[in-house]
Amino acid sequence: MQENIDLLLDHPLGALLGYFTVAILGLVVFLSFFEMVTKYNCWEEIRKGNVAVAMATGGKIFGICNILRFSISAGVSIYETMKWSVVGFLLLILAYFLFEFLTPVFSIDDEIAKDNRAVGLTAMMISVSLSYVIGAAIF
Repeated sequence: MQENIDLLLDHPLGALLGYFTVAILGLVVFLSFFEMVTKYNCWEEIRKGNVAVAMATGGKIFGICNILRFSISAGVSIYETMKWSVVGFLLLILAYFLFEFLTPVFSIDDEIAKDNRAVGLTAMMISVSLSYVIGAAIF
């Protein structure tokens, strides 16, 4: 059975499908972790037109996918990709908590929930920027 999987993953189309599947699953799982730690419901707020939440969530999506991209580039196998993407995600979520902690004047989550677009944009840029730093460290 493992031989058949390895054979499939050695083919370029099989590898593409394998990495794509890992990326989609990783995105769903990692984004759900972000959903659990925010004080607001991302998708409900986006449905209501909260642009700050959309920017912050978009930054998280980009950051997760960028880390996955670097993990795919660095890994020699799908298993290595999964391992490094988890490490990268943990660093990204740590950065999220640090951002909240290092701004004691106001709550990042509360401001984003109130559609403060300046805070939403800053959160997006932090996620995107740090995903490049994390990715470079993985690679």
